[in-house]
Parts: sequence; structure tokens; C-alpha cells
Amino acid sequence: MKSLPTTVEDNGGTGSEQSFPANANPGGAGPAADAEAARRRPRRAAIAAAAGTAIEYYEFGVYSYLAVIIGPHFFPSDDPTASLLATLAVFGSAFLMRPLGGIVLGRLGDRVGRKPVLILTVVGMGTATAAVGLLPTAGTIGVGAPIALLLVRLAQGFFAGGEVTGSATYLAESAPRGKRGFFGAFTPVGVALGGGTAALVAGITTTVLSERQLDAFGWRIPFLLSLPLIAVALLARNRLEDSETFLAKKSEKATAKAPLTEVLTQHRAQVLKVTLLAIGSNCGYWVGLIFMNIYLTTDLGYSKSSTFWIMGGISFFVACLMPICGGLSDRWGRKRLITIGFTGYAVLVVPAMLVMGLGSFPLAVAAMVVLALPMPIVQSVTYPTYAEMFPTRVRYTGLSFSFNIGTIIGGGLSPYLATWLIASTGNLLSPGYLLMGAAVMALLTLRTVKETSRAELA
Repeated sequence: MKSLPTTVEDNGGTGSEQSFPANANPGGAGPAADAEAARRRPRRAAIAAAAGTAIEYYEFGVYSYLAVIIGPHFFPSDDPTASLLATLAVFGSAFLMRPLGGIVLGRLGDRVGRKPVLILTVVGMGTATAAVGLLPTAGTIGVGAPIALLLVRLAQGFFAGGEVTGSATYLAESAPRGKRGFFGAFTPVGVALGGGTAALVAGITTTVLSERQLDAFGWRIPFLLSLPLIAVALLARNRLEDSETFLAKKSEKATAKAPLTEVLTQHRAQVLKVTLLAIGSNCGYWVGLIFMNIYLTTDLGYSKSSTFWIMGGISFFVACLMPICGGLSDRWGRKRLITIGFTGYAVLVVPAMLVMGLGSFPLAVAAMVVLALPMPIVQSVTYPTYAEMFPTRVRYTGLSFSFNIGTIIGGGLSPYLATWLIASTGNLLSPGYLLMGAAVMALLTLRTVKETSRAELA
């Protein structure tokens, strides 16, 4: 089988030559069957990517939504804020493992293949999520409880380090010509669906169960529900084939022998750009949506169950908009859409928080909807942009390493910093200034990024 080479112009400053099979016709199936298989491949990739990423953000979402409830079980304290901060610190610890997971799993992805690593991440993340629901509490084993929680969170963070970035890599390499933005948006669709499902499960749990039941056993249920999600994701991902772009490199023996070394020596500029953009996009998600749950319930006193329902609804609304925004970036360009999104965060966050603080829940809901509008733009368009900035031979490693460094700051630390800023300054708007700063930094970084929507990967 011969391959036709196609040269890439420039993916973030590094040209790369990639190839794909000129005539994928196994067993003489015929051109019509080949064409149908080619049409189906991106759709399967999109579904599988969204399913796995949904598990990752389901777990992170459940943990953050229930942080106020589970905190006293692992960090008993007379001060509720101290207990919450300790719980959020453990939440952030999972992000510290993500770069290590990104390095190890990214290397496997660039050396062995995308598909086996994406299956491994789903099993690892789902198992760690379910384990949280089985942990004994501090009332049972004392100091061993928070240690066990920390270890499980670290394991979850390790596998998460190769999940969303592997999904973005696979979709970028599997998407049809001119549609990488549209299909690449299904990675953050999984983010939104996972977070939305977490909010709805938390809402149902807190509505159906009494406070006593919730405290006794109910908080465990959302974590254990990750087990059926693993089965769904595995079913979707087991049907995948590895991307033709990667397989062509592997057949040519052109895969990187030391992907991380190559990334850090030849693609430092891309690493820095992706890291800074990832800080902004993660801060937009974790402060602009997830932390707002804590803000509305703990700081403003709104009903927990009602807030969970609203957060779930907003997440699903955002998920529906993401493929539209991704498709628009194929036509209008990535940089233009991302600029609109980050500008929206910088302009809207403080006015939205002011409206939330007026004491009217309907107005607070309206403000949350408005604040969420930049999210589908930023989330859907940045993921394919990240993938387009690295060449095939080190794409998984480069994206995993740089994105996960940005995730530590923008995702792992931001809910803790937002809570700490309110407790330290007494200013309820301080998390808004945190998000504004991250958005402005991302906008400045974006000025140095080349437009990649029309650069061909293969």
C-alpha cells in the first residue's frame, strides 16, 4: 500500500510532513465501502472522545459540587471555611499529577498509539472516581481518611493527564479536511456533558435524600455512578481505529524516540503559548462555572439543589453550542473566535457577579447564563488550536505536557484561590478579578499565535 505525502505549512511554527493511505481498500471492499467507512470514522471518533472526556469532568464536577458536603467527612473542623479549603486543596492535588500523567501517557500515545492509551485513561479515571465513593471517613479511620482521599485523587489526576489531550489529539488527526474545528469541539462537548451530568446527579441526590441521608451515605452515590459510565465509554472507544496520520508515521518509523525531549528542545514556544492559553480557558471553566456553584450556595446563600439544577442546565446548553462554535472557527478562523470568547469573560464576569448578589435567584440564574456564553466559544475552539500547534510525531506529548501545566494553575488552583480570596479580603467580587486577569493574559498570548484553521495536518 503506497502513501501519498502531504506537507503541512506550519503548525505553530514547525512544519511537518505527514502521509495517509492513498487507497484504504481492505479485502477488496470497494471504493463505496471505503468512502462510507471514511465518513463514519470522524463521527465514531467524536462520540468516543466525548464519552471519555465526560467521565473525567463528571468526577471533577461531582467532587467540586459536593465539596461543601463531603468536606466535614474527611476534614472535620469547627470552621466550615477551613474544611472547605482543605477539601478544595485535595481537589487541586489531582491537577498536580496531570503533567506527570501527560508525560507518561503522552509518550505511550506517541510511541504505541492513540487508541490503547485512550482506553487506559477511561478505565483508570473511572476506577479512581468510584473509589472515592467507597472510602472510609475520618470518623471511622481518623487521619487515614484524608490520606486515602488524597491518594485516590492523585491517581485520578494521573490518568486525567492523558485523557482530554489524547481526545483532542485523536480528533484533530481523524477529522475531515476543513472540519477540524467542528469535530474537535466534541472534546469540550464531553467536558460540558460530564460537568452537566455531575450537576444533575448532585441535584437529584440532594433533592431526593434528606440532609441526614445525604450526610450518612448519599454523598457516595454520585461517585459510584461512574462505573456504568466506564462501560459506555469503553464500548465507544473499543470500536475505534488508530488515526491514519499516526499509523502512517508509525509505518514509516517516523515516531519520536524521546517525545518530551523533542518537545522541550524544538517546540518551546508552542509549549509556552498552549500553557498560557490553557490557564485562561481552564480558569474560565473552573471559576466561571464550577466555582460559581460554591459562590451561589456558600457565599450568597441560594439553595444547593436549585443551584445544581441550574448548573446542569447551563452545562447542557453550552454543550449544544460548542459544535456550532467549532464549525464557525473552520470558516472564520480560530483566533477571531477565541478573541471574542476571552473578551467576553473579561467584560462580563464582574457585572454578572454583581447581579447574582442582588438576592434574586431568577436574576442570579440569568446572570449565570450570560456569564456562560463565552464558554462554548473558548472551550470548543482552543482544543483543536492546541492540537494544531504540534506536529504528529510529538502531538500527544506536547499537548499533554503544556495543557496540563496550564490546568494546574487555571483549574487546580483557581477554585481554592477564589475561595481564599473571598475569605481573606471579604470582597465577594475577587474571584471575578481572578478570571479577568486570566482572560487578559490569554488575549495577549493569542496575539503571538498563528492562525491554524486552514493549515492541513495531512
